[in-house]
Amino acid sequence: EEVAELTRGGRANDFHGRFAFFTVIECFEDRSVRRDLAAMVEEEPQVENVVIVGSGPAAHTAAIYTARAELKPLLFEGLLAGGVAAGGQLTTTTDVENFPGFPDGISGMEITERFRAQSINMGTRILTETISSVDFGSFPYEVTSENGTVVRAKALVIASGATAKRMDIPGAGDNGFWQRGVSACAVCDGAAPFFRGKPLAVIGGGDSAMEEATFLTKYGSKVYVVVRRDVLRASKTMQQRARANPKIEFLYSHAVTEALGSGKFLEQLKIKDLKTEEERIIDCNGLFFAIGHLPNTQFVSHAVDTDDQGYIITKPDSTATNVRGVFACGDCQDKKWRQAITAAGSGCMSALEVEHYLQELEDDQPGTHSALNMHHNL
Repeated sequence: EEVAELTRGGRANDFHGRFAFFTVIECFEDRSVRRDLAAMVEEEPQVENVVIVGSGPAAHTAAIYTARAELKPLLFEGLLAGGVAAGGQLTTTTDVENFPGFPDGISGMEITERFRAQSINMGTRILTETISSVDFGSFPYEVTSENGTVVRAKALVIASGATAKRMDIPGAGDNGFWQRGVSACAVCDGAAPFFRGKPLAVIGGGDSAMEEATFLTKYGSKVYVVVRRDVLRASKTMQQRARANPKIEFLYSHAVTEALGSGKFLEQLKIKDLKTEEERIIDCNGLFFAIGHLPNTQFVSHAVDTDDQGYIITKPDSTATNVRGVFACGDCQDKKWRQAITAAGSGCMSALEVEHYLQELEDDQPGTHSALNMHHNL
């Protein structure tokens, strides 16, 4: 019973646990019994101090900090998780000009590659696998990847991000003008040189659409706001601010039906009046989707508290979730700012909180099982 308890608790994989484990085994005179019991600990998955799920600035900042704290983090970066390459939404951004340290800007793909290289240099181990499920019913916690890899961890950092919603418009997809005039983040891409002084368009009728349209007026000559309905969903304050801007023109009851261009970049949009069915072509060099994001939290939404949109709920001034030892950072819990720099900041917070939490666990573990039992009662 003592051997089984040590194995279930995962304590057979730390120094004190292994000492207790083999002390119990040595009580048996029968060598075959000792051999069979010793095999139990070798079959158990290795218990990690911290597992990080994600591949963007939040995940890698958490990895860098925990690695420097000698916690030996294991990071699951995913394999096209959320339909996006490892690196997250930044990989869909052409030029990043608002991340400190790069006075001449840097491509989204290159900065994510640098994040990854720095994590590895600090000692992070990375698996290119997507986490499919988690089990917080026992401690250490268990995470399973789509490849079948099972890992147990004392702490988990969820930094799985969110995926911008895109519309299936001819010419606006990956084989069309996506990243070559079509984007899902005006704040990220709107200041790019090829948008400056050109007519631009935003699809959406909520607060995000109003905010992005207003932002784009700093750079574009004109900004169309294309709304399928004849009213806006945005708050009155945001509506008034957008309507007061002389550069913004609203196209109510309209839809974009095609993105057009004769060369490498977007040049025009075909739009349709949904009431009259009339179609026309307008000059437009930038199309921005502002129809929301989908947090990549499906694998964990049953185990931690989330809001009605699927974003993970964390405690005030913290990245801690309702489950002790489980933390969330970046866009999977931030639906307001959604910037690389704010994601990195929250990744730092998670790492520091993990370090403090693991220290508490160590302080609570006097060599008995009371600490683990207390862990589940908190």
